[in-house]
Amino acid sequence: MPIPEDVTGEEIDKDVRQELQSMPKGLADDVAKNLVMVARLIDEDPEQAYGYAKVALRLASRVAAVREAAGFAAYANQKFSEALAEFRTARRMTGNMELWPVMADCERGLGRPEKALEMAGAPEVNKLDKASQVEMRLVAAGARRDMGQLDAAIVTLQSPELASNTVQPWTARLRYAYADALLAAGREDEAREWFAKAIESDKDGSTDASDRLAELDGVEFVDALQTEDDAPEDDATEDDATSDDAAEQPADEETQVPAAAEAPERDED
Repeated sequence: MPIPEDVTGEEIDKDVRQELQSMPKGLADDVAKNLVMVARLIDEDPEQAYGYAKVALRLASRVAAVREAAGFAAYANQKFSEALAEFRTARRMTGNMELWPVMADCERGLGRPEKALEMAGAPEVNKLDKASQVEMRLVAAGARRDMGQLDAAIVTLQSPELASNTVQPWTARLRYAYADALLAAGREDEAREWFAKAIESDKDGSTDASDRLAELDGVEFVDALQTEDDAPEDDATEDDATSDDAAEQPADEETQVPAAAEAPERDED
């Protein structure tokens, strides 16, 4: 697959670069460039990212960072069985437990929420850092919801991290998940409160909490930038019909002109 000229391979994390040092320099550079492309595209074009991950995997299947990247690319494309296999391989190669939550989420993706809950209660969770433990809590709550256990999902999310006033990288997502679970349980007033708290901590816009809160408050968004060219075809047909009718009327008779169509509402995420 083509690599843009501005990609040198030096953009990758230094730890990953160190993993590649045992390889011939030319090969290591090729692998690094493909890994850069995976990281660059995985959010905006996961299918393309998956393609670059497969190239890197073909070139360096014995490198843990490559197996991990391939796992995340497969995960982004909802290829959960493939992602789980790659994550398991990467974990065996490194002994690192940080992939445990995403492995559990793959189990959810495969329709096995019970297995995800089993992993959430495993001793391995105690070896995770705080961020990964919060991620594991989110996965466990999702598994509870998969099983129709809304109240249990809400309780699962109730934690010191949720109650803390200190904003951490995971705070917005945790508050958002809690608000969403409350809303699913019909507790709308509490959900509104927690969506508002999610907005307060979501400095980089990682959630759509503001849209969800606006929806609860009955706020409708209208696209103010709609141009005449964007007007529905039906309006054009109606205008044509009006013109034809006008042509048939006497010259001194006033013709009614239809009002401009309102701009359509913007699709909500």
